[in-house]
Amino acid sequence: MKKSENFEANVERMIQISKEKPLLPETFIPWADEPGPDTFFIPEKLVSLQGHELWSTLTKDQQIELGRLEVVQVMYSYAWSETLACYFFNRHLLTLNPDSVEYRFLIREITEEFRHQEMFGMAIRKLDRIPIMPNRAHKFFGNFTVKRLPPSMVFMSVLSVELMADIYAKHIRKDENVFSVMRKSSELHHIEEGRHIFYTEAWLEKFTQGAGFIKASAYSILVLLNIYFMRTLYVKKEFFVRLGVSDPDKYFKAALENYNGKFSQYALKATIEFVNTFNGFNWFTKPLWNWILKVKV
Repeated sequence: MKKSENFEANVERMIQISKEKPLLPETFIPWADEPGPDTFFIPEKLVSLQGHELWSTLTKDQQIELGRLEVVQVMYSYAWSETLACYFFNRHLLTLNPDSVEYRFLIREITEEFRHQEMFGMAIRKLDRIPIMPNRAHKFFGNFTVKRLPPSMVFMSVLSVELMADIYAKHIRKDENVFSVMRKSSELHHIEEGRHIFYTEAWLEKFTQGAGFIKASAYSILVLLNIYFMRTLYVKKEFFVRLGVSDPDKYFKAALENYNGKFSQYALKATIEFVNTFNGFNWFTKPLWNWILKVKV
């Protein structure tokens, strides 16, 4: 069987799974559960300030509340980025034959991505905290990506976020100390994102396979910028204002610096592996990754 035929057979199988075994947030997630007084909403190791000397100056309630605020922000950023992705998918559908395997899979992916957006919204309401909206720079970059870049680059952008989000979901769903609603939401997201990641990686192979220095470098920088873009959505000064600490600016700067190191440690493994598949790390891109994301590749 030719590689293209094998790809289409796998995609057809994923389409059938999506149709026959849909994961509905309404029934898959135990929305009636309530957190205990010591329940974390995100693994403690992923909270921005954890591990810094200022962490011990927060009360247990403040530590839990910081995690609650940050996971709400993470969920909002996923919902927003998936909304942007769906905008592009609908734009891309206009160029495809409705009977093609690519068209039919993207229809299933859009359906699942909209359910994810609804799920994240339900989880945010359950946690009863208000996320901070993207600023003008975020909105410009996000809209420019999905409206102006060619399909290969938009798919690359989508994949970079999906890989990072999938690692986050893994940490959350495997931590028994985390609120059950968050663990099950992460489990659902992981299962369906696995299909999306497989498809996107396979689709991108025709662009990344045998990519020369310039193209590989461009893709590598695009992934880097998307990861940095998402990371800037997570840690906010406003969280420390809400916590009522004496010097919010001091806590925010410490949390941001501390989190940058955590992010490289806990969230980038799959992304780095992907960039390695098309030789995206070279004398030009490696220093950029080290400088912007503080990660050695």
